[in-house]
Amino acid sequence: MLTETLPVANAPDALPATRPIELTINGKKRQFRLAPWTTLLDALREYANLTGTKKGCDHGQCGACTVLIDGKRVNACLTLAVMHEDHTITTIEGLADSATGQFHPLQQAFIDHDAFQCGYCTPGQICSAVGMLNEGKVENKADQIRELMSGNLCRCGAYPHIVDAIQEVMNKDR
Repeated sequence: MLTETLPVANAPDALPATRPIELTINGKKRQFRLAPWTTLLDALREYANLTGTKKGCDHGQCGACTVLIDGKRVNACLTLAVMHEDHTITTIEGLADSATGQFHPLQQAFIDHDAFQCGYCTPGQICSAVGMLNEGKVENKADQIRELMSGNLCRCGAYPHIVDAIQEVMNKDR
């Protein structure tokens, strides 16, 4: 039996090395050396040590990894860290007022309404709710809030309390 090795066209000799990147996370510029394929979720959790953002399904289906990029909600597991060097990234840790220690109104409303049970989905739920309110497309209607928050799953079923918390914040903003 004769075997022949065929050359592979344009095959790289080695995987790409890490490269320096600078990310603005929760108002602070931070430098990292990351492989180009590092997801934003892994950069936040493994390199920035911001573990409030949760790794759920790792496929963009549960919303546990939702963060804000320039105020808009994004699943951090579906985007690469290197894509966000010129953007502002906000995680659950960055929502509270660092000077006063006061919670973001949605964080406080989630506490007041017991809008979490196990708490695993809570960071993504809160970041998604902040992003939803930033979008300005929502009226204070429970059905619409549920629809706009449908990308965030809560396995404990705290949905009624989550909607109540969001509506409370919306009522205060009026």
